[in-house]
Amino acid sequence: MKVIQIKDKKFAISIPESEILKRVDAVAQRINHDLEGKNPLFLPVLNGSFMFAADLMKRITIPCEISFVKLASYQGTTSTGKVTEVIGINEDLSGRTVVIVEDIVESGLTMKRMIETLGTRAPASVQICTLLQKPEKLEVELDIDYVAMEIPNDFIVGYGLDYDQQGRNLPDIYTLVAE
Repeated sequence: MKVIQIKDKKFAISIPESEILKRVDAVAQRINHDLEGKNPLFLPVLNGSFMFAADLMKRITIPCEISFVKLASYQGTTSTGKVTEVIGINEDLSGRTVVIVEDIVESGLTMKRMIETLGTRAPASVQICTLLQKPEKLEVELDIDYVAMEIPNDFIVGYGLDYDQQGRNLPDIYTLVAE
């Protein structure tokens, strides 16, 4: 098992890139089928979802558009619970099918805030697509349309997810090793 060090923490590989890409393929196929003829607007949440969004978009075969939003709710290894919008949405969303692309859904607070924000702009529908979900951490009721993988409540890094801004560039997902 490959173990890496990022700052003061050790992480072991838990989901290899090949498995991640298989799951991204499956989600993209479902989206292509479900949203055919709708010209969806994909809204990846930066910074964490950039790798997932890039790999997902390469596999989307239906006409679509993409824009980005940046929210912040993390500090180190823990969520602050307070979501701050950093970069907003400039597109006209009225009557549009919107797909939020997220790296990980834990408490659901970030997604709830995004849905509330988007709802004021009269979209036809808002759907959530996440690479990872931690079902046992969910604090709010949330309808997640596309989940690539459910994972336990471990702290992870890689494939866009970070520990204190480090490790986003790793192609695999690593789990924090208890010391």
